[in-house]
Amino acid sequence: MKHTGGCLCGAVSYEVEGDMRPVVACHCSQCRKTSGHVWASSQIDDHQLVLINRDGLRWYRSSETAERGFCAVCGSSLFWRLDGEGRISVAAGTLGLPTGLSMAEHIFVADKGDYYEIEPGPPQSP
Repeated sequence: MKHTGGCLCGAVSYEVEGDMRPVVACHCSQCRKTSGHVWASSQIDDHQLVLINRDGLRWYRSSETAERGFCAVCGSSLFWRLDGEGRISVAAGTLGLPTGLSMAEHIFVADKGDYYEIEPGPPQSP
């Protein structure tokens, strides 16, 4: 299945070739600050990502081992990747609908914001 997606303004667009893994929701403080709430993403192999329009794509080194891709025009958070893994996480909210994906797990729930609750369902990791 081919998925398409992009940022709010269109300065970054992409296609994902092949299957995508189920969505993982990260509640760590970095992801909350980047996304404004929860970072929900699907991890794919690097070679699956085809950038159609990369004009607005910029990368921010958010830690010693990871970086985040965003649109420099509209500010949309799009990607996250850990150095040397050969994989990239694609923000689920930037994918066109329908995605056919489902939520698999919540991680770093001990760091979640105090203004929301996580509904029972997928597994949760501290």
